[in-house]
Order: sequence, then structure tokens, then C-alpha cells
Amino acid sequence: MKTLSAFAAGLALTVAAAGIARNPQFEGADPHAMMIGDELWIFPTGGPGGSWAADRFGAFSSRDLKTWRPRGELIRRDQIGWIKDDGAPEHFLWAPGVATRNGRYYLYYSVGPQNPTPSRIGVAVADRPEGPYRDSGRPLITGDKRFEAIDPMVFTDRRSGKTYLYAGGSAGGTLRVWELQPDMVTIAGEVKVATPPNFTEGAFMHERGGTYYLSYSHGRFNGPDYSVHYATAPSPTGPWRYRGAILTGDARHQGPGHHSFVTLPDGRWLIVYHRWDRAPGPGPFQGERVVAIDHITYASDGRIRPVRMTDNDAPVLPARPFRTK
Repeated sequence: MKTLSAFAAGLALTVAAAGIARNPQFEGADPHAMMIGDELWIFPTGGPGGSWAADRFGAFSSRDLKTWRPRGELIRRDQIGWIKDDGAPEHFLWAPGVATRNGRYYLYYSVGPQNPTPSRIGVAVADRPEGPYRDSGRPLITGDKRFEAIDPMVFTDRRSGKTYLYAGGSAGGTLRVWELQPDMVTIAGEVKVATPPNFTEGAFMHERGGTYYLSYSHGRFNGPDYSVHYATAPSPTGPWRYRGAILTGDARHQGPGHHSFVTLPDGRWLIVYHRWDRAPGPGPFQGERVVAIDHITYASDGRIRPVRMTDNDAPVLPARPFRTK
């Protein structure tokens, strides 16, 4: 319980430091966001020591996007039994992705770095979004010299009922996709896909009006070219039609990326992402990244309009009665 309390206190401090309801929301990186009941949940990289410590995962939730509730510790690095099997001298937990099926929650995560041994992707399971999560007992994906197994994202296609795992990036900038078994912790098989133009890492899939949107980060993670690009397709696995960049640095914010799309109950769309709040300049950028939330709008032909980063009040959730658990 001491570790849990320390973690919760660390999360609370990052929220307090950001103020209430204004971008940026709090310190963190690689935010995976999703609606759970009446709340928006964000699962970032990082713990009490900041995103660079990367030794455990936690979460925040909000009913109004004005106040954030730290949800405690989901899983720690020392609770993953296989993590030291590769003999590497150090390991970090990065880029969580969360999915739900049949009332259970699945936390997919990266174990890096890529060198001296290949990075890996694991999965842990819980009965509640705040955990505790229990690791499945083995890596789900192991990389190699040509493929860096990082940044997992899981998407279930409403048309086919199939669930896909998207992953990859950085070393070689390769995207790979696997179909998952219904148990969500076993690979059914790899689906061969093309890597879209300007892909580096951080793939995210969403569907709107029958069009599938594959968005992803481009550029060096701590440099001025880090940005979000996207492609569209008639299926979750392509073929991709490159559409360009939608989130790039400006006069006050640099390196925006590693994002999630979220649809609200009233039909609005949001993008949740990290950035550095600083003036333009050469990388590598230093210090903590911060999580921000902005609106997404679509043109009449389905294209995503470029995102304008804000420092104002965050979007708000529609007023709905809160359901107690």
C-alpha cells in the first residue's frame, strides 16, 4: 500500500501543477484515452518519477475534463515476471494501450529499449480499468533487428468483429498488424500491411462513417519535426491513402504526437496527445512532456482538418448523470 499511496500522490501533484481545465492538462507522455462510462480515462507513460522513469503505469479519469482523478497504480515493472529474461541491463515501460472485451480490461505495453536486445510488447488483464492488472506471463510480440516492437494499439472492427493489434516504429519505421484471438492475449496471425508514408511510430486506428483512419507520429520523438500524420482506408488493414499532417508544432508548442482519438457521447471527437510547451528551436528537447486535449473536426469529404493546439479551457464532456459503481 505504501507504493500505491506514493504513486497516487505523484499523480496528484502532476495534476495540481497543471491547474484545472486548461491545456496542458498534466505532465505525461504517450496518452491512450478512452471513454469508460461517463468518464474520459487517460493512460500515459510514466509514474511518480515522471515519464522518463517509466517503471509503472497509472491512469487519470475525469467526468468533466475540468478536474482529474488519479486512479492509482495499474502495474509495476517488478510485477512482470519475464521482463528480465532477455538479460538486458535495464528496462522501461512505454506507451500503454487499453482495450476492453466482455467486461475485462487489457493493458498492452512496450518494454524497451531496443538495444542491446529487441524490444517487446506485453499484455496484462484486469476486471476494472484501474486494475490491478495481472500480466499474461509472456511477451505477446518480440521485435528483432529490423523491427522495434513498441507502441501497441488495439482496435476491434465493428463490421467483422475482428480485433487487430497495431505496433512498431522508430528503428526502421515499420508498421505491423496482427489479428488477436477472442481471448485478447493470443496472436491469431499476422496481417501483412504496407507502411504508410512518413510513418515513425505511435499508430492509432479509428473508424468514422465507414472510413478507417490510421493516424501516427512522424519524426524524432524529442525534435521539432515530431508531428501527427494520417492515412485512410476502406478496411482496418488498408490499402492506405496518405492524407498528410494534421498536428504540427507552432509558435508556442513543439513536438506534438503519440495521440489518441476519442468520440464523445454527443458525437464530438477529441484528440489527446503530448507536446512540449516551448518556443521553436532545435532538438533534442529536454524536460517533461505534457498532455493536451483539443477538438477534431472533419470536412464534408471525411478529411481531418488540421488541429489548432490551444492553451485555453479544455473541451467539456456533455452533462450526464454520473453512474456510481
